Amino acid sequence: MRPSRVLAALLPLVLLGLAAWVLHRELRDFHWHDVTASLEALPASRLALAVLVTAANYALMSLYDVLALAYVGKSLPYPRVAMTSFIAYAFGNNTGVAMLSSASVRYRLYSSWGLSGVDVTRVAVFCGVTLWLGLGLTGGITLLVSPVQVPGLATLPLGGRLVGAVFLLVALGYVALCFGWRRPLTVRGHAVALPAPRLAVAQLLVSGTDWLLAAAVLFLLMPGGTGLSLFGFIGLYMLGQVAGLISQVPGGLGVFESILLASLSPRVPAPAVLGTLVAWRAVYYLAPFTLAAGVMAVNELLRRREQVSRLVKGARASFGPVVPLVAALGAMLSGAVLLFSGATPTVAERLLVLRRWLPLPLLELSHLLGSLAGVSLLLLARSLQRRLDAAYVLALGLLAGGGLLSLAKGIDFEEASLLFALALALAPFRSQFYRRTSLFAERFSAPWLVAIGAVVVASVWLGFFSYRHVDYSGDLWWHFTFEGDAPRFLRASVGVVGVVFLYGIARLLAPAPPRSEPPSEDALARARPLVARSPESSSHLALVGDKTLLFNEEGTAFLMYGVAGRAWVAMGDPVGGTPEEGTELAWRFRELVDAHHGWTCFYQVSPGALPRYLDLGLSLLKLGEEATVPLADFRLDGPERRTLRHAHHKLEKEGVTFEVVPREGVEPLLPQLRALSDAWLAEKNTREKGFSLGYFSERYLREGPVAVVRQGGELLGFANLWAPELKVELSVDLMRYRPGAPRGVMDHLFVSLMLWGRERGYERFNLGMAPFSGFESHALAPLWQRAGAFLFAHGEHFYNFQGLRQFKEKFHPVWTPRYLATPGGLAFPRVLADIGSLVSRGLTGLVAR
Repeated sequence: MRPSRVLAALLPLVLLGLAAWVLHRELRDFHWHDVTASLEALPASRLALAVLVTAANYALMSLYDVLALAYVGKSLPYPRVAMTSFIAYAFGNNTGVAMLSSASVRYRLYSSWGLSGVDVTRVAVFCGVTLWLGLGLTGGITLLVSPVQVPGLATLPLGGRLVGAVFLLVALGYVALCFGWRRPLTVRGHAVALPAPRLAVAQLLVSGTDWLLAAAVLFLLMPGGTGLSLFGFIGLYMLGQVAGLISQVPGGLGVFESILLASLSPRVPAPAVLGTLVAWRAVYYLAPFTLAAGVMAVNELLRRREQVSRLVKGARASFGPVVPLVAALGAMLSGAVLLFSGATPTVAERLLVLRRWLPLPLLELSHLLGSLAGVSLLLLARSLQRRLDAAYVLALGLLAGGGLLSLAKGIDFEEASLLFALALALAPFRSQFYRRTSLFAERFSAPWLVAIGAVVVASVWLGFFSYRHVDYSGDLWWHFTFEGDAPRFLRASVGVVGVVFLYGIARLLAPAPPRSEPPSEDALARARPLVARSPESSSHLALVGDKTLLFNEEGTAFLMYGVAGRAWVAMGDPVGGTPEEGTELAWRFRELVDAHHGWTCFYQVSPGALPRYLDLGLSLLKLGEEATVPLADFRLDGPERRTLRHAHHKLEKEGVTFEVVPREGVEPLLPQLRALSDAWLAEKNTREKGFSLGYFSERYLREGPVAVVRQGGELLGFANLWAPELKVELSVDLMRYRPGAPRGVMDHLFVSLMLWGRERGYERFNLGMAPFSGFESHALAPLWQRAGAFLFAHGEHFYNFQGLRQFKEKFHPVWTPRYLATPGGLAFPRVLADIGSLVSRGLTGLVAR
């Protein structure tokens, strides 16, 4: 190996050893507490100003890369350039071998944005040259004006002013060369083009300003009494930085400090200098490096978002089923850790640190809130196991808050790490907590109650055991000091027991959870005969399967209902039985709702039953009008039905046929019906409804006959029939047609059904509701009537109210009002929202089609 290479390898070690010797010599008579005291004495205003200058300095350094990209003839958006520059210099300043580390960062980022390896190398070299140019300019001027003297170290050869003159001549000579030499230079066989003169001048100015700002950060933090002028301090800073760069030690750590200490310690106490240097390292090196590492990590995650997404999806699929149980156990563990931590003394050394930085009231509050967060996590554990969405959100907040409180009450970084880790592990599994219910309605099993009680009792016992030497008295409750661990334990224990007590009271006073479950097969079997004998075709809604069925004791009548929020909504009038049995069943429903602290509602009830609902203490509001067509005299001949007649005959001539498929023949048709229904939903860009309407369900469609229209054997449309054995009223529920079907195909289906029903002896055909139809707009009408009339007239942006009425008018129906029986007053808007949620099958359906 060549001697020059050996010397180059040994030089950093020699400089580092010399630095260690200087540091040891300067600090051997001092204690670390002297350094921390100097840190505490730093004015907050100067520290804040140093942070601002650091930010300005790193922002200025982005111009290094801007100039370099201009030199290589490339262009990138400035935010990308600034991010790359910031990360490169933050890493280069802290990791050692600055040229190599910053070049690696630049290659990683710039190559992903289209720059070649050669381009990135030229950028890195250009930035390195720019850095040394500024050192030559600023260092040369300061050494000429105020030469540096470092006692105890070798003096600069030939004098500081001569070195300054050399530095300045090199920097200015580079600029002069760029002005006068326009041909490429040959360096080791490679042609290197010099920058344009304007770029060279910009290099010099940007880099010189960069060095001045960097020195200003440390100058702002320096204590008084240094005896150095600004030029003298900048020269000393330059000398230390050059030594650090030559040493290749990360950030020049130790080397730079030794030069500053050796120069200033005769005038400034060494601990004060070292405290300033510690603050400077944190502001200028550590903070930017931490931020840059975070930005780099986020950038890498965004670049690999597809891989990360696949990894997260795989983790969700693999661990999702056990997450609620693990989350519950984690909440129990975290709650126990917080409670036990609050019941034991704080580590004395950590309390000393807190005493310097944290006000006593904040320490007291953190201790109390930490214990309350612990008991809250215990109470949430059961709800996490049951997959409640609110429990997930609260648990994440309590874990994160508990971690911060652990740091604030005793720098308990061990438990804070545990809490933060659990929060991060739980965060990606939001979808596993999908149940929406009340936390206060959640029931605790005996094992859960025993476990929670055991942890709370154990934490209280641990506290009394830890402070058994304390002489307890009434004054202890009001004793507030940093060393007052025992009083803090007492106050926290009372808070914990109080939270458990209040939770128990709230749980006892909470209403019983509602019992709204889909009907069983046995319940549906009991309902079918009553539906078949009902004069109201809408009683078939009981067979959809999305409503709970409530039977009277004799089983001769039932009502169907759903629950949303506090609204218990019965669909229509009671089905079956005598009017007296229907009234008795309505009262039974009213009592059930009252037992659960709900609101009793009856939706789309008939005019003949209104006295029943008034007797129940409910208010009546008109919803709209229902259209029924008498079938006994339904004919297509006559001028009033000319349009229907022409459309019907036209489609018959085009080969459109009508058929009613009996119940036993529906099963083979289901795949075709499913495909047609899906196509209709996609074409309409809508979603299935519920409660007062049926939705596509193979089990539901098997309940009765289905009317279909075909053309050339191809299915064009269908509707499932409500055709009770008691042939009073015929109707349809689901109505779907194929996109692109002939115009008027659904009119043809309705006309054919009415003719079919008349032939089989049905009295009327129910066309369904026209919402807000028939409302009074008179100025003296009730507010609800006037609002409904306005919505009917101007609500086409929300729903085609008038179009629906006009469609049904073609059949010349009889219009009958339908009503909502509901509690009045302030509950009414919420009742409407809850009914909308039931019909739309969720709150999102209220704002989506």
